[in-house]
Amino acid sequence: MIFLIGSCFVENIGHKLDWFRFRNLQNPTGILFHPHVIGKFLYRVEAKRNYTAEDIFKFQGRWQSYESHSRVSGATMEECLLRLNSGLEKTEKFLSAATHVVVTLGSAWYYRHLATGSVVANCHKVPQKEFQKQLSSVKELQDDLQFCMKNIRRINPDCSVIFTVSPVRHIKDGVVENSLGKAQLLTAVHQIVRQNSYNFYFPAYEIMMDELRDYRFYSQDMIHPSNMAIEYIWNRFTDAWLAPESISILREIDSIQKARHHRLPEELSGSHKKFLTKLQSKIEEIQKKHPEISFSEPA
Repeated sequence: MIFLIGSCFVENIGHKLDWFRFRNLQNPTGILFHPHVIGKFLYRVEAKRNYTAEDIFKFQGRWQSYESHSRVSGATMEECLLRLNSGLEKTEKFLSAATHVVVTLGSAWYYRHLATGSVVANCHKVPQKEFQKQLSSVKELQDDLQFCMKNIRRINPDCSVIFTVSPVRHIKDGVVENSLGKAQLLTAVHQIVRQNSYNFYFPAYEIMMDELRDYRFYSQDMIHPSNMAIEYIWNRFTDAWLAPESISILREIDSIQKARHHRLPEELSGSHKKFLTKLQSKIEEIQKKHPEISFSEPA
């Protein structure tokens, strides 16, 4: 069981985990870039502190929270609070049983809401004049990461925590500013990893910057990694974290998944029916060996 939280790169890895049928939960209240807002979310989970009407606001017809991504919003106050608090409940239940937690850090830059003094997870297109952009120091980032660890350990003292820095460059901060922010994150996270044998680091950022320097490894915006790059980083991740015997299981699952997603004609011929029967036999065979693997889609 793998819990993932942090920047949009979490979802790149999360999609691969979904494909290979790993039990996982990704960003229950949406993408979170800065370790301060990740820590704030984990504190809510640990303290069982639900979101209330005071934690949300209405803007451009939608109810939203400065602590979450804009996709976790609602047409009504009740809908927004239900989605936010459902995210907390799912996280507490899943994280308490997780074997691994992946924390992907996106940026050391953050926005402070001037009216409340709070650091926000997302500005939700509210006018820029209502926020102040700032860069966290290494010490501040260390404190934020310690706070994250404190809450993770209170919920689940036995899980392994894998930190990584997102390879996605935050060009909107500026090229120089992006490099400075990533450097701050890297310095802080390595100091945290050294403090505990349960903490680990996976070099997604370094792989992207130093090994995947060709244009084909970037999407059209020249910022996000392409599918080829994600596949490369995923393979490095599995090499680092999976036992060799597990790799052969992934190959079997990949074969089944490709067959399951194969488009079939509306009226099945005899050969297609045999194809489906053989596919079901493969699924039952792998589930007999590994009952923890499910091919049913989540509700």
